Amino acid sequence: MGVKALDYESLNENVKEVQYAVRGELYLRASELQKEGKKIIFTNVGNPHALGQKPLTFPRQVIALCQAPFLLDDPNVGQLFPADAIARARHYLSLTPGGLGAYSDSRGLPGIRKEVAEFIERRDGYSSDPELIFLTDGASKGVMQILNCIIRGQGDGVLVPVPQYPLYSATISLYGGSLVPYYLEESANWGLDVNNLRESVAQARFNGITVRAMVIINPGNPTGQCLSEANLREVLNFCHRENLVLLGDEVYQQNIYQDERPFISSRKVLMDMGQPISKEVQLVSFHTVSKGYWGECGQRGGYFEMTNIPPKTVDEIYKISSISLSPNVPAQIFMGLMVNPPKAGDISYEQYVRESKGILESLRRRARMMTDGFNSCKNVVCNFTEGAMYSFPQIRLPPKAIEASKNAGKVPDVFYCLKLLEATGISTVPGSGFGQKEGVFHLRTTILPAEEDMPEIMSSFKKFNDEFMEQYEAVKI
Repeated sequence: MGVKALDYESLNENVKEVQYAVRGELYLRASELQKEGKKIIFTNVGNPHALGQKPLTFPRQVIALCQAPFLLDDPNVGQLFPADAIARARHYLSLTPGGLGAYSDSRGLPGIRKEVAEFIERRDGYSSDPELIFLTDGASKGVMQILNCIIRGQGDGVLVPVPQYPLYSATISLYGGSLVPYYLEESANWGLDVNNLRESVAQARFNGITVRAMVIINPGNPTGQCLSEANLREVLNFCHRENLVLLGDEVYQQNIYQDERPFISSRKVLMDMGQPISKEVQLVSFHTVSKGYWGECGQRGGYFEMTNIPPKTVDEIYKISSISLSPNVPAQIFMGLMVNPPKAGDISYEQYVRESKGILESLRRRARMMTDGFNSCKNVVCNFTEGAMYSFPQIRLPPKAIEASKNAGKVPDVFYCLKLLEATGISTVPGSGFGQKEGVFHLRTTILPAEEDMPEIMSSFKKFNDEFMEQYEAVKI
C-alpha cells in the first residue's frame, strides 16, 4: 500500500515548516520531568491563573449565573450573588435568547460588540463602529484570520518585530507567506528604528517579496517595551508611505509597570494625525481577556477592530468567520465584562477595584524584582519590563558553553535553558524561539510566579547561572 494522506511524508509542507517555541522542546521536557515527580515552575507561557493568580470575583459571578440561569429564579439568589451581578447576568442573557448554549452571530453578539465599541470610544476619544468589530476565540484566532486574508502566497511578506511572539512566524509559515524581520534595538530598550524598517522592506523587495503588512506588539512580547506616541506616529507614517496594513497587537494594554510611557492605542494616534492619513492607513487592532489583570487565558475571548477596511473586504472576513459559525459565547460575555466593568456606585465596584489594583501593583513589583534579579547574575543583562508579562534577559554565553552546545546538537540558548530546567525546574523559552541577532542569546520568562515565591526563584536562577558561567569559563580553550 502506498503513502497515505496523513502519513508524515505526504503532509502539507507548510504544516511541517511551522515552529512554536512556547510549547516546544523545553515545554515537552518540562512536562516529562513533571510526570517523573520533579517540581516545575512553568514560566514559559503568559498563563496567570496557572501560576496562582486568582480570578476576579465579579465576572465569575456573572458567568456562573449565565451558565446556570435557573439560579436567577431561586428566591435565595440575592443571598449568594450581589444585585449588580444578577442584573448584569440578566442583561447578557437577554442578548442571547438561546442562552450560552446557542450559536451567536459569526461576528459575536451585537450587544457585546456595542459595549466594545463604547470602550474604544472612551479609551481613544473617537467613535467606533460595532459593525467593524469581530469577537473571536482569543486574539490569536483573529490574528490568524486577518493574516489568512493578507497572505496570497510565498511572494507576500509581513514585517514582524524580532524578537517576536511566534504566533506570527508560525501563522505566516502555515499560510505559505514570507516573514520579513525588522530588528528591535536592545541597547535602546528594545526601541523601534524606522531606518531598520526601510532596510527590511528594501531587502525584501530585492528578494522579490511584496511586503503587504506590518505587525507591532505594544506593549512588547517578549521584550516588554511600550511604544511612545512619537514612535507610533513614525510607524503609521511609514505604513502610509509604503501602503501597508498595520496589525496592532495590543493585548497587554492593561499591563503597564511604569508611568513615563502609558499605553496609547495605534488607532488613537492614527485618528489624532488627521486626514489624509487617518482615512487612508488600514489598521486592524487586537485585544483579549487573556492578559491584563484578568488573565482569563482558558476562556478564549478576544476581538479585533478594523479601521479603513473596505466594506467588500469586511464582507469577505465575515464570510470566513461564518465557517466556524460562532465564537465562544461565554468568552464573549467575559469580553463584555472586561470592557464594561462595575462603575463607581455599583455594589461590586470597590471589590473589583481592590482586586484589579492589587494584581497590577503586584505585577509591577514582580517586574522590578525579576529585572533586578537577572541583572545581579554573572553575564546576564536585562532591560526593565515596562509592560506585558515577560522578562527577556540576554545571556552572554562563554565560548566553551557554545562549543558544548554544538557538541550536544543544541542551539546555545536551548542548551542553557535545558540545563536551567534540569537543575532548578524553571521552564523558560529560549530566545532563539522568538528570533534574535546572530551570536546573541536570550531567554524569555514570565513575571507571573507568585510574588512571595519570586525571591526563591531568582535565587535559584542566580545560583544555577553563576555556577554555569564559572564551569564553562574555567575550561581552558
